[in-house]
Amino acid sequence: MPVITSRNHPLIKQLIKLEKSSQYRKRTGLTLLDGVHLVQIYHAVLGSPENLVVSQSYSENSGNKHFLNTLFKNITPRITIISDALFREISPVKTPTGILALISIPKLNKETDNEAEIFSVLLETIQDPGNLGSILRSAAAANARNIYLSNQCADAWSPKALRAAMGAHFFLHIHENSDLPEITQKFAGIVIATSLQATRNLFEISLTGPIAFVFGNEGTGLSEEIVQAADENISIPMPGKTESLNAAAAAAICFFEKVRQDRASKAVLNVGTK
Repeated sequence: MPVITSRNHPLIKQLIKLEKSSQYRKRTGLTLLDGVHLVQIYHAVLGSPENLVVSQSYSENSGNKHFLNTLFKNITPRITIISDALFREISPVKTPTGILALISIPKLNKETDNEAEIFSVLLETIQDPGNLGSILRSAAAANARNIYLSNQCADAWSPKALRAAMGAHFFLHIHENSDLPEITQKFAGIVIATSLQATRNLFEISLTGPIAFVFGNEGTGLSEEIVQAADENISIPMPGKTESLNAAAAAAICFFEKVRQDRASKAVLNVGTK
């Protein structure tokens, strides 16, 4: 198989654009996965990627060959080999893993637009893709379903957000450029906004049943409009000396308090039916 060594190759130009430009990703409907873990999860959930791009040294390793043959034993994707030097140049990370996948961004089907009573998350102007990816990872782990992002949020499908989420994207319904106040009006459950100024805290309210959590910008928090649109405004108790939490940490705490309450509620119901 020929090895690509030129930065002027059309595929290399495309990979560089996909890594750097959110507009190009949106226009083409494509993005990049970096590393074996993301490739494995994508394959398990959605099938073979459009193109696997591997470094020359990765392709020559017998263990890697066996891995690819085992993973793609039924349908083998197109595999492109590029020189190690060029791979290091185009890789979205400082220490390349040697494998990238070019994929189509999954499309939402119409049924997901009507899931108004499912554990959901609304994100307003979350600007750091690492934070965004971490929130998505926690949301998927807590069994959230719908994620609604305002149009000022970071690109959910950027390579950095994908790496931080560790495959969570493929278990979630991600709605970008959402009108969050409109979503709060349509949501049939309880919409809960997080705010440092709230008078009630997370552990004082019921989180069983359909819940939509709302989290805001890392620095400025939520807009007044979305705070007013929420059914509840809560804070997270912080008995220590830190004044605030990272957005991803705050989200994880809220998600897993809901998980705890849902489990406790089910346990009570199970006891009652015996």
